[in-house]
Amino acid sequence: QVQLVQSGGGLVQAGGALRLSCAASGRTFSTSSMGWFRQAPGKEREFVAVISGSGGSTTYADSVKGRFAISRENAKNTMYLQMNSLKPEDTAVYYCAASSRFAYATPRTNAYDYWGQGTQVTVSS
Repeated sequence: QVQLVQSGGGLVQAGGALRLSCAASGRTFSTSSMGWFRQAPGKEREFVAVISGSGGSTTYADSVKGRFAISRENAKNTMYLQMNSLKPEDTAVYYCAASSRFAYATPRTNAYDYWGQGTQVTVSS
């Protein structure tokens, strides 16, 4: 059974930092695209950052570029999202995702087959 288990998140003041982790089990995703997405209340789920299977290619949403950094440790089957200079508009439930079909870093939500349980990130002003 494939599982993506998230950790991290929580409440932080604007300008602060948080780190999210996503540990996969049940299969190896070292050749698979993985990513982070988020969903704020009343809004659709949106792409935040994605990373290729090798880790050599990353893509970020314009809203987080220069503030967030996605990375992965394939030896640990784990992906991370370092979030710096957080803003109130970053408040959302964050989800990690993994694809069984794509190796390149695609931001398309429907490219991902496995999803984490979600973790709340709240940034106070």
